[in-house]
Amino acid sequence: MPLATVNGIRLNYEDSGSGEPIVMIMGSGSGGRAWHMHQVPALKAAGYRVITFDNRGIPPTDVCAQGFTIQDMVADVVALIGRLGLGQVRLVGTSMGAYVAQELALARPDLVRQAVLMASRARSDALRLALAGAERELHESGVSLPTRYRAVIQAMQSLSPRTLDDERGVVDWLDVLEMSTQDAAGQGAQLGLEPMPDRRDAYTGISVPCHVISFADDLITPAWAGEELAALIPGAGIEVIPDAGHYGYLENPEPVNKSILEFFRSAAPVGTAD
Repeated sequence: MPLATVNGIRLNYEDSGSGEPIVMIMGSGSGGRAWHMHQVPALKAAGYRVITFDNRGIPPTDVCAQGFTIQDMVADVVALIGRLGLGQVRLVGTSMGAYVAQELALARPDLVRQAVLMASRARSDALRLALAGAERELHESGVSLPTRYRAVIQAMQSLSPRTLDDERGVVDWLDVLEMSTQDAAGQGAQLGLEPMPDRRDAYTGISVPCHVISFADDLITPAWAGEELAALIPGAGIEVIPDAGHYGYLENPEPVNKSILEFFRSAAPVGTAD
């Protein structure tokens, strides 16, 4: 994966396939390679060019330990689009990545053809406000949790009951989560983006065609939050994927990929009137 200097930082990205471009924006704590397990192969097979990257806070992209804003992350994507000469793109974002995609669609609709917003929302509610504050306090305390404990808690927060009740499968998940450690400074910088402000009024101004995908068993961003988001964005669709938690794009990828591709195929071909 090459490193490109964009928007004043070094950003690690991967560009594969050919056809109309899709830029995929990962959520907090994970690198862009997570998209390559299920989504990138499906999108490439459907004839798209797919660009993934590591957000600020995820090495080898610059960590930016001093902190950053959602506007900085939007500017990173805008700069990457310009650096690669992509023109108008389709976006896929999940969780924090969907937040970036929403703000990009609002600020620069000229750059966005369509946007898929997964595990997303328009505001933080009382419980997620409390979770954001608690996670920030834990990080600032300097306490280092045992990796196995952290993996178990992450699994219980982010996976569906179907996955958690699969005794063989959940062992594999725990092993993966235990190995997926994030740079401490980068984690702190990304935690600075929470809690999400109330953007309900702003998102009524999104003019880009959007499709919201929520996960039925998502405890981090519950399905009602995605339904609320879709109701705010003019013309947006909504699909709730069953048997999936916050990592639904990895847990139940086939219906997720189907939903993405059906939405993208709904657009008129480039060069024709929508």
